[in-house]
Amino acid sequence: MDLIYPEIFRNAEHIEGLFTAANKTRINSTGVLKGMNFGINTDEEDQVISENFNRLFAHLGWEKQKVSLARQVHGNRIACVEQAGIYEDCDGLVTARPGLPLGIQVADCAAILVADPLKNIIGAFHAGWRGAVSGIVPEGIETMMRLRAEPKNCKVYISPCITLQNFEVGEEVAAQFPDEYCDRENFNKPHIDLKKFIYHQLLDCGLLEENIESSTECTVSNRRFFSYRRERSEAGRMLGLIKIKS
Repeated sequence: MDLIYPEIFRNAEHIEGLFTAANKTRINSTGVLKGMNFGINTDEEDQVISENFNRLFAHLGWEKQKVSLARQVHGNRIACVEQAGIYEDCDGLVTARPGLPLGIQVADCAAILVADPLKNIIGAFHAGWRGAVSGIVPEGIETMMRLRAEPKNCKVYISPCITLQNFEVGEEVAAQFPDEYCDRENFNKPHIDLKKFIYHQLLDCGLLEENIESSTECTVSNRRFFSYRRERSEAGRMLGLIKIKS
């Protein structure tokens, strides 16, 4: 099974985090949506999605029935969660409860996994361009701070997502980003650097550079990952997961 374990969490004794690849040649290679799809809002049958969760959680040795997921809407609403389930109309989850995994589904958007390993507080946020410009990342960090997390102690993983090279947008989208994150010189149309924008939002929230790990991989150009821009309705969703160990 092709999984990514962020280096940033390796020395965080009570924190576990990971990000799934598409696994198209390993799992469901003949399915409606090939690969290990975790998209609860995709066209795949619920039974297949459930089996993918079963397969992953059995591999990890985690309890599937304890996972918390967001029914993502590309907004900036954060839910503080104390129990497992699907949380409607939100794009971020925060908890201080051990043994409760938080999950974010993405295909070109970024999954942001955050942990204060000293206070044992975690967050998982879904940041596409709409969520990013509406402040999902600052909202998420602020919500964690209300649970007494401290930004200078937080460790963050920014997952593979669409990169500047492939993120062509119209002027109506480009105008919502500060000029330093929009390249209008090297392409026929504006291109947005979503990762850089998120990275600097985290710094503005008080996080330290050395505590931020940002993947350099692009979901559009690398077929290791699902990409909505490349595959449209045939794109599954990867899963970012973070948990406080019981």
